[in-house]
Amino acid sequence: MNSLTYLDMSNNSFDASEEVPSWFSHLQNLTTLIMERTKLGGALPVSLFSLPNLQTVKLKNNRIDGKLDFGPHYTNQLQLVDLQKNSITELPAIPQITEHEFKIILVDNPICQEGAHTETYCKISPSNPPYSTQPNGCVPPSCSSDQNFSPNCRCAYPYMGTLVFRVPFFSDLGNSMQFKDIEYLLMNSFLPLKLPVDSVSLTNPRMDSKNSPEVSLQVFPFGQDRFNRTGISVVGSALSNQSVPFYFKADLYQHFEEVPKKSSNTGIIIGAAAGGSLIVLLLLFAGVYAFCQKRRAERATKQSNPFAKWDQSKGSGSIPQLKGARRFTFEEIKKCTNNFSEANGVGSGGYGKVYRGILPTGQMVAIKRAKQESMQGGLEFKTELELLSRVHHKNVVGLVGFCFEHCEQMLVYEFVPNGSLKESLSGKSGIRLDWRKRLKVALGSARGLAYLHELAEPPIIHRDIKSNNILLDERLNAKVADFGLCKLLADSEKGHVTTQVKGTMGYLDPEYYMSQQLTEKSDVYSFGVLMLELISARKPIERGKYIVKEVKIAMDKTKDLYNLQGLLDPTLGTTLGGFNKFVDLALRCVEESGADRPTMGEVVKEIENIMQLAGLNPITESSSASASYEESSTGTSSHPYGNNSAFDNSVGYSPSTVEPK
Repeated sequence: MNSLTYLDMSNNSFDASEEVPSWFSHLQNLTTLIMERTKLGGALPVSLFSLPNLQTVKLKNNRIDGKLDFGPHYTNQLQLVDLQKNSITELPAIPQITEHEFKIILVDNPICQEGAHTETYCKISPSNPPYSTQPNGCVPPSCSSDQNFSPNCRCAYPYMGTLVFRVPFFSDLGNSMQFKDIEYLLMNSFLPLKLPVDSVSLTNPRMDSKNSPEVSLQVFPFGQDRFNRTGISVVGSALSNQSVPFYFKADLYQHFEEVPKKSSNTGIIIGAAAGGSLIVLLLLFAGVYAFCQKRRAERATKQSNPFAKWDQSKGSGSIPQLKGARRFTFEEIKKCTNNFSEANGVGSGGYGKVYRGILPTGQMVAIKRAKQESMQGGLEFKTELELLSRVHHKNVVGLVGFCFEHCEQMLVYEFVPNGSLKESLSGKSGIRLDWRKRLKVALGSARGLAYLHELAEPPIIHRDIKSNNILLDERLNAKVADFGLCKLLADSEKGHVTTQVKGTMGYLDPEYYMSQQLTEKSDVYSFGVLMLELISARKPIERGKYIVKEVKIAMDKTKDLYNLQGLLDPTLGTTLGGFNKFVDLALRCVEESGADRPTMGEVVKEIENIMQLAGLNPITESSSASASYEESSTGTSSHPYGNNSAFDNSVGYSPSTVEPK
């Protein structure tokens, strides 16, 4: 409880005395207290207002009475005390211990009926207009109806979306300085990366349905009136890699430069028809000329539109809708892999081979090349291509581009140097993961999965969460990978979608297996198995035994570490802060009924709390490098796609009664 920062218990009732709980005064990290319509009674303790980080107190519609006393040592962080519709009868003079001022609202209290404080506390002052970024000392121009003007007064088509902040990053939407700080922070994060950004604009700050602050964001292009596809990709990626606690929900960008339409031969045909008096030889010449022009136009279309001949009849589905992914020609891929040389190979498996490549820009990439016999998976290829080109988050593996020509299917990913989580847990990568590092891996994986469930449009169900599909970058940040089996959840399918059962045994949600109804909670189950794998370093099914069942059988909550010492990985270490809560959360994730499992957003918040119990800051740890990585690595780590296990087949199943031992 001492680490609690935000508390909202509105619309609840307290039993017994219904007085203000005394334990409020022990919440030393509390910044926001909201308890509206809770039947609280009695006087507020003076010690409440001396909490060092307290900013906001909202206790409307209660039975608080007597004297409202702030005492001589109230915190200088205080911004708002809202006690509307209570029974306050007295307000002593408030000592000015600093230059700091805060707002008090006592509307509909007896003290306001007496008239003593009518001007100061008994009227709700008109709210300030919502924050909006102002022009930088220039006169806004007149832009066309579909353009906006930037803070630097240039008309353009900005990249738009919403920044959603984690509570309690801030709670005062009227504080313009905090929004100016966010603008400054964003621009400072773009400049070192040399991104094509002119300026940013924030508008309409508000609280969402979960009482989290959010604000509309516009990012304006530099030197032109619109972004190209590469610009949208790099800006979107930068926005999802911020160290500040927010998510970026992007709007669909529809203002890319249009591809010039292929030239028409209509004029040629009309001219030929009008020249009916020409000799047969001239007509023949015109026909040959028209045929050559048509072939030339077709070749130009093929170059400008790589999906012009996407074969729907061969199970590839409709033409993919891409966002930011680059198309590579076969020759480009061939060149950057030294003609697919063995020296560039980093692994192979059921899907095909993976090669390391270096682009002309110097960027290292991993190229996943399908074998001819696996080409029947056109729908999986298209799905992974569409989704990876659309999601941008630091905990989701990034798609650089693709190649779909010469009967080849290739995906070009960012190169993730430290292999899969499975390799680290098994010791193959040479990376030693202690308890703290595993907590950070769990948090990063959970954040990536929560992004897919809650912020992607439409939501994405991964369907194959496992340790092979969690990759570790050079800072040991976790990245969710392999979208070949994922499923989009359209608005019409909110709740669940009926589909053929696919996934990996051991991680597979039994409810989904039996009902064939897929929901986000199916991913939550797989993540719970992954959490148990993190503490045990064991495969989900090993020697005929199922890790979930083994933990439940061995667990005794009355004993140290829940009596699970026999199942734990010895490399975890001896200091396991928050271990019991971690196991409790894992077992909630693997509940039989999906309704009893938490959402991934809730999982993220609980792991953040567990990290604090382990002495870690979930915000700084997720954005900083792993300082002890060099010390923990005892060998050369392989690439995530660099062994056969990385290609373990995830398969479809027909429902039947199966219970792991």
